[in-house]
Formats: sequence, structure tokens, C-alpha cells
Amino acid sequence: MSAAASASSEPVLAVRDLAKSFGGVHAVQGVSFTVEAGRMVALIGPNGAGKTTCFNMLGGQLAPDRGEIILAGRPIAGRKPREIWRKGVGRTFQITATFTSMTVRENVQMALISGAGGLWNPLQPARTRHVAAADALLAQVGMLEQADRACGVLAYGDLKRVELAIALANRPKLLLMDEPTAGMAPRERIELMALTARIAAAENIAVLFTEHDMDVVFAHADRVIVLDRGRLIADGPAETVRQDPRVRAVYLGSGTISGGH
Repeated sequence: MSAAASASSEPVLAVRDLAKSFGGVHAVQGVSFTVEAGRMVALIGPNGAGKTTCFNMLGGQLAPDRGEIILAGRPIAGRKPREIWRKGVGRTFQITATFTSMTVRENVQMALISGAGGLWNPLQPARTRHVAAADALLAQVGMLEQADRACGVLAYGDLKRVELAIALANRPKLLLMDEPTAGMAPRERIELMALTARIAAAENIAVLFTEHDMDVVFAHADRVIVLDRGRLIADGPAETVRQDPRVRAVYLGSGTISGGH
């Protein structure tokens, strides 16, 4: 699907007037935005801007105080994380979460078994199930050659690729990526996000990611959403947002908004 066609269709994710407070702290205040199929959208802002709270409401870890979260035309606000996952939302986390003693392939197989609603069957070991599908996902993220290695011995950048394969196991409509390049070397960051962009375009997956590295944001985001103190202050193409005086004021002195070129 072309960018124009994707942009004209119903968004995969529509967030409307989302709000969440913790006591007297208004973490997210009336935030609204959309994410279209096949697009990479960055959600940025300084520490305390409300990015994590917003992400946790989208993923079901927190219930909003107010507002709507619409996934492919259906409301999901307040649902449990597993329900949201089954409805087509994949997620990667800042700290990778894999079974270190299991092989790369087995980790992906477990995600596939869970996605298929499989039950424990002692006569059919997990390692014999969904092998072809697991290998196809590993090939997609460039990890098939390491399928038989334990996750516990992988380099950090490779673990991030495995985590991406796991997140893709339920064929998500929307992929949430929380600080996907944290802890990675610069070259690994570029490679991971370029890979994600290719998969998003090929599979028509909407991607929303948080990121502190502005080089990553401006190199790979089709659109950038900026939060500050819980409020949305900018939403638009990367270059337009970079020049927005409100955004520059938020990042003034940090040196982070100038990345990308």
C-alpha cells in the first residue's frame, strides 16, 4: 500500500482526548493522535512528558481516566494487556524480555503457541510446534542462522531482533516499541529501525515508538508527536516538528533536537 493510500484510509490507531492522573499529577492531559498502517510514528518528549504513561494505557497496563483508544475501529481502552495483544497489538520493551535458557527459535515458538491459543500437550513438545512459522519470522529479522543458540549468549543487538520477531508472532496491526534502541551501538540502532521500517511497510503494520535518540527519530519517523508535561504540543512531519519553536523551547539546551542531519 502506498503512503497516500495508507494515509487516506481509516487509521489503525486513533487516540482521542486521553487523560491519566496520579493524585495531583496530570501525567497525560487530553492527548489525541492517529497512527496509520505502514507508517512509523515517533512519540517523543523530555523526561516526565507522559510518554510512558501514554504507552501503558495503549498496551493495557494502565486504564485511562478519560478518553478513547480505537484499534482498527474497535475500542480497547481499559482492556487487559493480553486482550489487547490478542486484538493485534505487539509490543517491545526498553529492557528485552526473553527466556535466556531457551533457544532463539523456542522463544519465537512460545509466542506463536500463545498466539494460536495452544494448550499444553505432553505428547507434542513445544519445540516441535510452529517450527516453519518461527523460522520464517527469524529470517525476516535476520536471525535464522542463530535459531539454535540460547538467548542468554546473544549480543544485545541480536536480542533486540529476537524480541522484534516475538512481537510480530501474533501478526499485529499495531506495533508499540518502547525505547527500541536503548543500550545499542549507533550502527545497531540504525539497522534495527531500518529493519522495522521495512517490515512495517511490507506488512502494513502501524508502528508507534518512543525514543530519546533524535538521530533515530528524524532518520526513521514518518511523523513525530511531541508531548510536554502531559500535553501534546506538536504533531507532524519530522522536519516540520524539528523547526517548531515550541518543540525547540522544550529541548533548549539539551542538544538532542538537532539530530538527524
